[in-house]
Amino acid sequence: MSDQPSIDWDASVWRSDAPVDAEAAFLAGTRDHNDELASAALIFAEFLKGFHALRDIGPCVTVFGSARFKPDHEYYKLARDVGARLAQEGFAVMTGGGPGIMEAANRGAKEAGGASIGCNIRLPFEQEPNPYVDRFVEFEHFFVRKAMLIKYSRAFVVCPGGFGTLDEAFETLTLIQTGKLHAFPMVAMGKQYWERLKSFTDESLVGAGTISPEDLDLITTTDSMDEALELIRSGPER
Repeated sequence: MSDQPSIDWDASVWRSDAPVDAEAAFLAGTRDHNDELASAALIFAEFLKGFHALRDIGPCVTVFGSARFKPDHEYYKLARDVGARLAQEGFAVMTGGGPGIMEAANRGAKEAGGASIGCNIRLPFEQEPNPYVDRFVEFEHFFVRKAMLIKYSRAFVVCPGGFGTLDEAFETLTLIQTGKLHAFPMVAMGKQYWERLKSFTDESLVGAGTISPEDLDLITTTDSMDEALELIRSGPER
């Protein structure tokens, strides 16, 4: 069990000292039973770390989006405004804690005087936390990190992003669709970016009957932060 992370229960910054390849080893297939138990203990410790670090954050909205946009990009500016407006409404803003859209949303929240939270993931190329988080939790396992990003939020804003953003968005939608998660508001910001994906869901998924027409109502696509905030305010309380 020596690969379990150490935990400082009083820290505001939580870094994992687990091996950076721990998740890859866990997902590689059948292993020795003792190795599986060691992974289970590591995963449980990560969940405990997240529960303790995020237990008192209050009303929170998670912002998903790409790590690749630079500060001069229109989508970075969009996410920065999203973070600021959410903070002005009294919400803590949670992101994956990295650069790009995540940094922008955290930056906007911090500049507006709100709570800015990051749930970072350790990667082989060392994704560093952005400098705008007030509370930072670092995870080794993507699925543990994603559970925290979903568990503590009462609404979700999806900004432009790639595979990781789509994974986060579609898992959240699946949890809402199947009743595993209350129907918290979910907003996709940037109508032009999401236009083709929306056409695919409208025409292919609904057209083939793989989702119901009413499932399209689980997410709202908009360019208006006022519309997004109206939806978020109307959502159920945690």
